[in-house]
Amino acid sequence: MDKESYFISQFQNKHIGDDGVLVDGFIYSKDAFFEGVHYKKEWLSHYQIGTKAMMANISDALSMGAKPLYALLCVAMPKSITKAQIDELACGIKESASRYGIEIIGGDTISNTKLDLTVTIISKTSKPLFRSGLKDGDLLAYTGRLGGSLKDLKRLLNLGSIHKRSKFVDIKLRDRFVLKAGRYMRGVMDISDGLFSDIEKLHKINNLGFRFLHPIPKQVGCSGEEYELIFGFDPRHKQSILRLAKLTRTPITIFAKVVRSSYKNRCKSHHF
Repeated sequence: MDKESYFISQFQNKHIGDDGVLVDGFIYSKDAFFEGVHYKKEWLSHYQIGTKAMMANISDALSMGAKPLYALLCVAMPKSITKAQIDELACGIKESASRYGIEIIGGDTISNTKLDLTVTIISKTSKPLFRSGLKDGDLLAYTGRLGGSLKDLKRLLNLGSIHKRSKFVDIKLRDRFVLKAGRYMRGVMDISDGLFSDIEKLHKINNLGFRFLHPIPKQVGCSGEEYELIFGFDPRHKQSILRLAKLTRTPITIFAKVVRSSYKNRCKSHHF
């Protein structure tokens, strides 16, 4: 057990285990975006930092079938940051929030040696989607094309450059597809640690394994921060899923069948 899992295990209760927490019809989700951990300041503009911090958090709400309503921010800023950079950062945050109808209602700002952000999203849903609920015989699919985020991260680590529309800096969420197809989906989560690592979480919570329908290269399966969706569904709904994917222009790949077996993650841990 890695240290992150060990720490989380100290607080186990009925709420922990999904992309967000359902309490009285509201979904609460929270993620961090820290300099030196999630990004280097040479890689992103302040606008892109604000945008990515928000979009990564909105992804958690959407993966639970919820409509984001409010956001709370904690921003730790270095003393060297300029007013122009603060304007850029705020613009990225506000534009992302506005795109999804989110009102920023408060938070905290502190001085720091780096630029670190944490965002709490408060959402509402009457039909939440959970990581649990997978059944033996279900099909498992993911949205979009995977692998690009890891490829571009390696470019950046090697002092290269990436396109401004790279998924590493320009996250595209699948809200239209979830809205249309959510009634058919179960065992849903977003891909933040990589396909192979994230289905390990599905394995643990559902006590089921997976039979892959075709080989998936590690470059694809271990690519984190994709912010696409993994979801399971009854094979009887396959045509409906494909139809709605086409309707919403959402590429999907059906990659595995849910079976009663063990599962071994092929990726190195992203955590400590």
